[in-house]
Amino acid sequence: MSRACLAQAARALVLAGLFALPAASAAERPVKAVRVAADVWFVQGDSALGSSANRNFISNAAFVVTRDGVVVIDALGSPALAKELIAEIRRVTPRPIRYVIVTHFHADHIYGLQAFTALGAKIVAHPAGREYLASETAQRRLEVSRQDLFPWIDEHTRLVEADLWLPGPDLTLRVGGKRFLIRHVGPAHTPEDLVIFEPGSRVLFAGDLVFRGRVPFVGQADSRQWIQSLSDVLAFKPKLLVPGHGPVSDKAEEDLALTRDYLVHLRKTMGEAARNLEPFEEAYAKADWSRFEKLPLFKVANRMNAYNTYLLMEHEGK
Repeated sequence: MSRACLAQAARALVLAGLFALPAASAAERPVKAVRVAADVWFVQGDSALGSSANRNFISNAAFVVTRDGVVVIDALGSPALAKELIAEIRRVTPRPIRYVIVTHFHADHIYGLQAFTALGAKIVAHPAGREYLASETAQRRLEVSRQDLFPWIDEHTRLVEADLWLPGPDLTLRVGGKRFLIRHVGPAHTPEDLVIFEPGSRVLFAGDLVFRGRVPFVGQADSRQWIQSLSDVLAFKPKLLVPGHGPVSDKAEEDLALTRDYLVHLRKTMGEAARNLEPFEEAYAKADWSRFEKLPLFKVANRMNAYNTYLLMEHEGK
């Protein structure tokens, strides 16, 4: 495949938000909240392509119950999914939903936001998200999603601005006797990446900084800063880590390693090729992918991840 064809394919993937394998079946997986710590609940999406069959349920979300209300982390990939998440919250507590903290503005994490704002919840995010929301990419992705993810994403689905944009790199949100330490760790997976730490339970909500048990979506990421951010978040010394994709981890350092090592490998192999002016196709063909090739999403994602990293390393070398 030529560089032009790869670039065209990369743009198509970005616009459509299509990063995963086809759904295994048309069966709808319910949004089911599982308690992972005191007052902390978690729902896990599929490792699959966002589709009408799975309602774009391909990412995780979580919520924390406080004495004065509920704090939600991410809103899932469609308004219908968000409504199911709200129903799960209501199963746990009748207390109002006070805040939704957005880890980043990828479609599978934000298309449910309007269901929360309808209840009066305040949206918290990093201001770099404003640039994305105003971009042609965000509008085009929504248009494509209205076709590919119909009826779950339709003409009534809209992009939602934050009510509270972080005024700096860190923000402490206090709700009902609990503290939520919100830290900007981007540009990494996205420019606006946030992680959230709740000291009482020592749970770290890592968003898409961490993909557990599967190949990450690299896209246009700053992989060098991403690797550094993975090391930085260990300073929280979390007891549990809630990733943006994959199951909850009680071994944060070990489970950060897969994402980190994959990014390091991409940068090493593609960096050497870029420095040596080696054509991408030749570099990709001779690279050793054996450690990662059996992971979910490898066949669909790895070539595009490698190509984007190749372009990044060319730019870094200039």
